[in-house]
Amino acid sequence: MFAITAARIDKDNPLSGLEAGERPEPEAREGWATVTVRAAALNHHDIWSLKGVGLTEKRLPMVLGCDAAGVDEDGREVIVHSVIGDPDAGGGDETRDPRRSLLSEVYNGTFAEKVAVPRRNLVPKPTELSFEEAACLPTAWLTAYRMLFDKAALEPGSTVLVQGAGGGVNSALIRMASAAGHRVYATSRTEAKRERARALGAFATVETGERLPEKVDAVFDNVGAATWGHSVRSLRPGGRITTCGATSGDAPSAELTRVFFLQLQIIGSTMGTRDQLHRVAEYCARTGIRPEIDRVLPMADAKDGFEAMEQGDLFGKIVFTA
Repeated sequence: MFAITAARIDKDNPLSGLEAGERPEPEAREGWATVTVRAAALNHHDIWSLKGVGLTEKRLPMVLGCDAAGVDEDGREVIVHSVIGDPDAGGGDETRDPRRSLLSEVYNGTFAEKVAVPRRNLVPKPTELSFEEAACLPTAWLTAYRMLFDKAALEPGSTVLVQGAGGGVNSALIRMASAAGHRVYATSRTEAKRERARALGAFATVETGERLPEKVDAVFDNVGAATWGHSVRSLRPGGRITTCGATSGDAPSAELTRVFFLQLQIIGSTMGTRDQLHRVAEYCARTGIRPEIDRVLPMADAKDGFEAMEQGDLFGKIVFTA
């Protein structure tokens, strides 16, 4: 089968390890299912894998990709949940299983004609969603859904800040938070992305690092070092920062004085459960909200998508079709 793989790891030039070509089809495993991939979405995780984060040399070559929607062996249209873990080992939450992994870390991923996953990892695809839209949900939209509705525990009418308007998680946060009745502020370095954020439902946008017109109840920050100080300073007393990543670095000043004096909360969030993926799919189907798709490319042109993500030249998700 045709697949996009990590053949080498290079921290300085990650895309040099990207290869496209034929790979063996997935082997049958007891309790697993094989899905014929119709669409797969690109994530920053895929570039980090090429840098060796979460992926070791001894596991190469590895088919990349976490997200997919396709058709299972019984002809059912499904979405693939990419967290491979045991809910029982995580107290009912597979993301808390100490031995959990994502597709493309231990097991081959979704940038291929076929992918094998545990059968419980398949979620029915609502007929209202296209394969391309559904493929955007398992990482970015699931992560945003959990951050917004689970971790941040906000009531409608709250004020929130989304740091960085362009990425898949952030565009999902803007769209879902505004639909839920929150007043959403978003930041970006470019006016074009700020305008796109307003079109998604943001109440207002500001340049990255610019002071907000009011303090907010919650900040969603997956940028890290470059925005952390601004995130802390933007919160009202008792406010929360929910973080799911650190694309600009994971060692900012903690600003502990402000944290304890204003009784701020810092909450980590990673992906979401299989049941939450089912709910986010139904949420999209019932509300009419859809993922923002930057571009759709054939799998053979995947490197173009990787280059766009590495350069930050995107707004929303990049999707590959098999």
